[in-house]
Amino acid sequence: MKKVVKFGGSSLASAEQFKKVGDIIRTDAERRYVIPSAPGKRFADDTKVTDMLYACYHLAEEGKDFRKALAEIAARYQEIIDGLSLSLSLKEEFKVIEKNFKEKAGENYAASRGEYLNGIIMAAYLGYEFIDAAEVIRFKESGDFDADSTNEILKKRLDEIERAVVPGFYGSYEDGRVKTFSRGGSDITGSIVARAVKADVYENWTDVSGFLVADPRIIKNPQGIETITYRELRELSYMGASVLHEDAIFPVRREGIPINIRNTNQPEDEGTWIVESTCQKSKYVITGIAGKRGFCSVNIEKAMMNSEIGFGRKVLQAFEDHGISFEHVPSGIDTMTVFVHQDEFIDKEQKVVSAIHRLADPDSVDIEADLALVAVVGRGMRATRGTAGRIFSALAHANVNVKMIDQGSSELNIIIGVDNNDFETAIKAIYDIFVESQL
Repeated sequence: MKKVVKFGGSSLASAEQFKKVGDIIRTDAERRYVIPSAPGKRFADDTKVTDMLYACYHLAEEGKDFRKALAEIAARYQEIIDGLSLSLSLKEEFKVIEKNFKEKAGENYAASRGEYLNGIIMAAYLGYEFIDAAEVIRFKESGDFDADSTNEILKKRLDEIERAVVPGFYGSYEDGRVKTFSRGGSDITGSIVARAVKADVYENWTDVSGFLVADPRIIKNPQGIETITYRELRELSYMGASVLHEDAIFPVRREGIPINIRNTNQPEDEGTWIVESTCQKSKYVITGIAGKRGFCSVNIEKAMMNSEIGFGRKVLQAFEDHGISFEHVPSGIDTMTVFVHQDEFIDKEQKVVSAIHRLADPDSVDIEADLALVAVVGRGMRATRGTAGRIFSALAHANVNVKMIDQGSSELNIIIGVDNNDFETAIKAIYDIFVESQL
């Protein structure tokens, strides 16, 4: 078997954490390919190394003296090296970084050095081969990830290597310029490597024991999720559940490789399994609840709207023309509502309203602000009658006014719109009716 293992920043924040990671890898010979993040916070008020690198590079970009800031970053790594008793020096690496900062190599280059340097330390600590991600992860000139080219390069490179460390978060353009994924992108690198080596499992190690049914900042000690499908996870990640970068699903999904979310600090926990499909029934009717605040709705009314061909397209064109993406578009016979992010919309609202009138000639346009969307996700909902009824009953009992409901055709999720002020109350009410009442 082959296992690809990715470790997050909190798992690699200090020498003590590195030792835990080393023990995890060495207890299973199948853990052959390791993807490290940059060192995260060692304690609550600490600063992540990636943020230190951004700040340091901004000084360089402004022509200010950045050497002290760079020395502080070097000290963080030296602390880890000393704690692991490694005879390793990163002095030459930091000379190169200093030179490239002076020459303004770019923010992407600066941010990537956190993973790059941690990868060198990890490889030395484990005795694995180090592979610079810039040599094997490719981006197109457009900035989009080049999946096919990367898979070909990585496969060829790793076919010859039994055990390797590949830093997460970054790759390069064809000409060698470094390009990063979005924050949290080390998850994507792990998934890419898992696809290339046709891994049996992609283990993603972090500081929690998998996914929880609801946000622990809202629900005290929520239940864990044992098994979740890729599709369910996409829905929850999109609505704010953030244990795993949502784009990390795609490379492994193509190969049917399961992802196992594990806890570095509690390696005995089974964590959460993310799979393509399963016959296992979820413990509850729902798999998870997630949501976001900060939406507004644009309600468009027009008599006989349903019989007017192209009406919806004209309305949405008004948003597209002003660079605004929409979240949901529930509609009725004479009404259509477009949900958008309030912070994107607020400065352009009157221009959009004018465009809607010009393009679609509605009877009226009404805007409602300060809304939240709550997604209730679960494969078990398909086979269970009355799920929506139970949700509405729970919300009514909690005195939450429902502004919108949208159920996907897959019957995998139900999205409810409520006032921002009712957001947490709504999540607690739904959790209570589906989980607490079943315990």
